[in-house]
Amino acid sequence: MRTLIRFIRNLLVGLFAVYILLFSATRVIHYPEPIAAIRLGLAPASKTPTLMPFHVVEPAASPVAWTTTNGTVPATVNWGGTQIPFSEFLSKTSTNAFLVLRDGVITYEWYNKSTNASTKLPSYSMAKTLTSIMIGQLIADGKIKESDTFVKFFPQYKTGGSFDRVTIKSLLDMQAGVGVSDNYPTGPSGWGVAIAQMYATTDLNFFMEHNRKMSWEPGTKSEYRSVDTQMLGFIIKKVTGTTVSDYFSKHVWQLVGAQDSAFWNVDHVGGLEKTFCCFNATARDWARIGALILDNGAAKVGGANVIDANWMARLEQPMTTLDHGWGYSAQIWHPFSGTVMMLGLHGQYIFMNPSTHVAIVKLSDEPTDSGNHEVLTANVLRDIASSKA
Repeated sequence: MRTLIRFIRNLLVGLFAVYILLFSATRVIHYPEPIAAIRLGLAPASKTPTLMPFHVVEPAASPVAWTTTNGTVPATVNWGGTQIPFSEFLSKTSTNAFLVLRDGVITYEWYNKSTNASTKLPSYSMAKTLTSIMIGQLIADGKIKESDTFVKFFPQYKTGGSFDRVTIKSLLDMQAGVGVSDNYPTGPSGWGVAIAQMYATTDLNFFMEHNRKMSWEPGTKSEYRSVDTQMLGFIIKKVTGTTVSDYFSKHVWQLVGAQDSAFWNVDHVGGLEKTFCCFNATARDWARIGALILDNGAAKVGGANVIDANWMARLEQPMTTLDHGWGYSAQIWHPFSGTVMMLGLHGQYIFMNPSTHVAIVKLSDEPTDSGNHEVLTANVLRDIASSKA
């Protein structure tokens, strides 16, 4: 018995020592403490937002209610050349919520067993378009210009090299060249890569200070990189003098008539929003962003446009080509002619077809590597948005 007690005691002491070492290491690299980091790494995509600090985004004082009808979706959809039941499509793509908005009316709404209309679900990279909307507002207000460099606002980050020539325009169109690639981790070892560090960091200023190496001269190449959007978030906070969440609440969320509060994950409480990802809201309120773009930026509350005509034109005209051969401009995708799409990791979509005035919200829990699901899903959403059902 004494031997067993001694073994257990030594084991506990050893585990405590390991924890202290890991805790010290995470403090040095500005990661969450070890247990929190492990929970974050193992949680399903839809559960990670509540494991990180966040700022609340307040809804409209007088929300704009949705009109709903009992519409339908196609019984089957084309999945890579094969017709499969719509229900199988939802299951195959780990869907949490699916909503169709036609001419401003919710005609179809579906949730899986663990979610409902009140569940706040993450955006991952769909948040990039929200960041673009705010940048467009600041440009329209004359507070910034696309030709402005990042270091104009943050001279402390000057390197004397090409980093100093990164402009807002190059950040918007994924042409900045900052050396943080979006090679997402697929296991515990992957948490050391830069994109994972940016997602998990408790200090984005520390991250930026240590990630200013360049992969190419700004404006000479296009590659999807989330760090570009995060740098836009730095600028929003600096120029507005408030948190991104508070600015977004007052200048976007309340004006679209949001029913529910949302929340935006930050590096630490009182810190900076992770603007390349991490905005969380209900499917119905996500649909308001789709409606905003379909309505050419018109506000539902207060009368003034949320997105002005010049920025709408910027969003609607692809400036470069990125993954899957899809067009891209100002933090929004152009998968097919005449359409725009917000897209996030793990299967988050807002697909918009202005010609049919349809927006489709799809929020999901797909794995990081889901093969060609993005292309196949975009095809399904295009077909539904183009139909008259």
